[in-house]
Amino acid sequence: MSIRALLKELRISLVATLCLAVLLCGIYPMFVWGLAQGIFTREANGSLIVKGGKTAGSNLLAQGFAGAKYFHPRPSAAGSGYDAAGSGGSNLGPLSKKLTDDTAQRVRDYRAENGLAPSVRIPADAVSASGSGLDPHISPENALLQAPRVARARGWGEEIVIGKIKAHTEGRTLGIFGDPRVNVLLLNLDLDGSL
Repeated sequence: MSIRALLKELRISLVATLCLAVLLCGIYPMFVWGLAQGIFTREANGSLIVKGGKTAGSNLLAQGFAGAKYFHPRPSAAGSGYDAAGSGGSNLGPLSKKLTDDTAQRVRDYRAENGLAPSVRIPADAVSASGSGLDPHISPENALLQAPRVARARGWGEEIVIGKIKAHTEGRTLGIFGDPRVNVLLLNLDLDGSL
């Protein structure tokens, strides 16, 4: 191959690389950003929930709630707990003694906190962290086990709290994917009259 042919191939390669860089690193991302902002503005900006001019959270990320008058989300392994910057699971395997001990302690704590008998089956999502550590949902079963505690703490009838759980229960995605679930942030905001 002659130098002239080599330079021609090099020029073609450089022009192709520059064109692809402009297209894929500039034009395409701007197009997708503009499309998302135009059609899915809320979702593209983090599905934030704003109440009284303040951001209450995102319905896509779990937050820690303390106190008997709130529903509690799944345990979190993200950072020091519900830390979006430290999202991730514990990476503990099923034979891990630490995982076994932590789960057993969470079961005891959950039973004590909600006044449950030893025979009551505890849903797995009540005592195990999600893969991201930030799952905003709990199962309806988990919510229903917490309902009596929340109702007592608020001085409400249990049927009111159960009605709110039902109002915030989401079905399977597209009717077939996943399981029914309850968004804890939305439910707690509704309990506080913020929705």
